[in-house]
Amino acid sequence: MSERHALKSIPTKILLPIDFSPSSQAALETAADLALHFHAELFLVNVLPFFSTFTSEYAVPQVQFQQQEKARAEKHLAKACAVLTTKGVKAGSSVEVANDIAGCIMKVAKREHVDFVVISTHGISGWHPLVFGSIAEKVVKLVQCPSCFFTQPNPVRKLHQGAPLNGGSKGSCTGRQR
Repeated sequence: MSERHALKSIPTKILLPIDFSPSSQAALETAADLALHFHAELFLVNVLPFFSTFTSEYAVPQVQFQQQEKARAEKHLAKACAVLTTKGVKAGSSVEVANDIAGCIMKVAKREHVDFVVISTHGISGWHPLVFGSIAEKVVKLVQCPSCFFTQPNPVRKLHQGAPLNGGSKGSCTGRQR
């Protein structure tokens, strides 16, 4: 690999969309390791789905619910950033509200000038991802920088395949230069 190409491949700012699920926590550990290794900043984003605030007697509980969820997410992100900072990782975070979660993640990636994305999937199968698609898949397909895509294996599925029960995640990295 040429030196010129190698310098473009070293990330300086890593984006991690996080929903506080076990799979995104595993991705957080990997993203933190990458940030430490490359002396990169790690930016965490949590995207909450937008709820319509139509005028009716049901509107106030929806607004209150959304405000509570945003406050909860901000608290979790602040705690994660504090832990990252103690490990020596420069970290930032944002809570976003949007209808198009994958599109919002793409906007954050552009706004924050990230050059590497680490994202996890829940490994859901069946009709749901066929109809709605996977947010992680959409992001990996659309992102204009290298990315790592992690799946958290389903413990039941691992038992049937004869794999160990101690967990772990599978990762797939793509390097896109556009």
